[in-house]
Amino acid sequence: MNQIPQIMAKPRGAVCNLDCEYCYYVDRMDVYGSARSARMPDNVLERYIRSNISQYSGSPAQEIWFSWQGGEPSLLGLPAFRRIVALQQKLCPPGKTICNAFQTNGYTIDADWARFLVEHDFLVGISIDGPPHLHDRYRRDRGGHPTYYRVVTGLQHLLSSGVRVNALTVLSNGNVGDPAGVYRHLKSLGIEHIQFIPVVERQKDENAIARVPQLDKPVPGDQMTSWSVDPHDYGRFLCEVFDEWSCHDIGSVFVQGFEEHLGAWIGQPANLCLFSETCGLGLALDYNGDVYSCDHYVYPQYKLGNILDSDIDRFAGNADQIDFGQNKRNSLSTGCRECDFRFACNGGCPKHRLVVNSDDDLPANYLCPGYKMFFSHANGVLQILKQGLQMHRPTGEIMTQLRHRAVDKAKAEGKIGRNDQCPCRSGRKYKQCCGMSSQGF
Repeated sequence: MNQIPQIMAKPRGAVCNLDCEYCYYVDRMDVYGSARSARMPDNVLERYIRSNISQYSGSPAQEIWFSWQGGEPSLLGLPAFRRIVALQQKLCPPGKTICNAFQTNGYTIDADWARFLVEHDFLVGISIDGPPHLHDRYRRDRGGHPTYYRVVTGLQHLLSSGVRVNALTVLSNGNVGDPAGVYRHLKSLGIEHIQFIPVVERQKDENAIARVPQLDKPVPGDQMTSWSVDPHDYGRFLCEVFDEWSCHDIGSVFVQGFEEHLGAWIGQPANLCLFSETCGLGLALDYNGDVYSCDHYVYPQYKLGNILDSDIDRFAGNADQIDFGQNKRNSLSTGCRECDFRFACNGGCPKHRLVVNSDDDLPANYLCPGYKMFFSHANGVLQILKQGLQMHRPTGEIMTQLRHRAVDKAKAEGKIGRNDQCPCRSGRKYKQCCGMSSQGF
């Protein structure tokens, strides 16, 4: 295989100290029992570390990546992660570097954790959904209490210690209506790398969400959970944030989706499985060593085996997993195959293919209207960015052009007044921003 499989290790399984209402992973507890004491044994940890390192033995890649998620991985404890790092360093081949990614809710991150994470150069993702009134809508602790301020305290420990941090922001019906508020708040916290993750779940019954569409076949009239994002709201969110980012923040704030789409317009292959033509190289490792096709497919039907019995590359290379990955391309609906933006989207995540249009067609992606809205809106700017990068123009010069473009467009459409918000998305009134040099103001 040309690409090295990546595995998302869950050292505490689904165990978490929060009780986020929209969390899809809580339902995975029924796969391996109500294991609140779940903890990855030392032999599984060692096997994972050895197997992952062995994948890189014949590869020119210099960085060996480990990914720790959950549940909440910090609940494994700082002493355990000190042992993990020691073993990684002991087994690391000459000429290679160990790299760790660590996704946390930030709730238990203190100064000791921050010192450890920066000492070993962990890349840390922290889950935060915007300002307090939006974040706390669904992200509460097990006592039902708000979590925002403890999360931000954890974030401040990380940033003040110099840890590399990115924000993972879940977009739900609770925060998708305030694009500027969410985006600007994340920037105000000192966050420079952002991922926006839309939550999309069908309601199975009042107590549970439905399984992935390959297991619970979608039917017309399926109900979505109350927290799921509306696809049109999702599209509007992306459009508004993109406008502000492209006019002001290129090169200083990195929004994963926007960077990915710019790469698609330039002709680069997708880095994210979400937008790649096929998938199957992102596996999930449960606390007991069981390996699954994907983090979103932790069901018995997608169990590939146990890491104590085989190596990661063999799981990724077996026939079932290859079929799983190629099915992303092979199960595209007619509308998706004929779409002008297929090169940028490739149908999105198969988990989101929930919309049944006809009896003889394959389900379409629930988020498709939002994607099309965004791609249509962003196309002109992405073309300008593409040309600017190819000509090696400074990003500041490109952003100035884009601000002028936004203002000229608003003028041509008659959608601008001196007391209106400036079309360049600065957050200031037009008369105090781009209108200051205009005649008559």
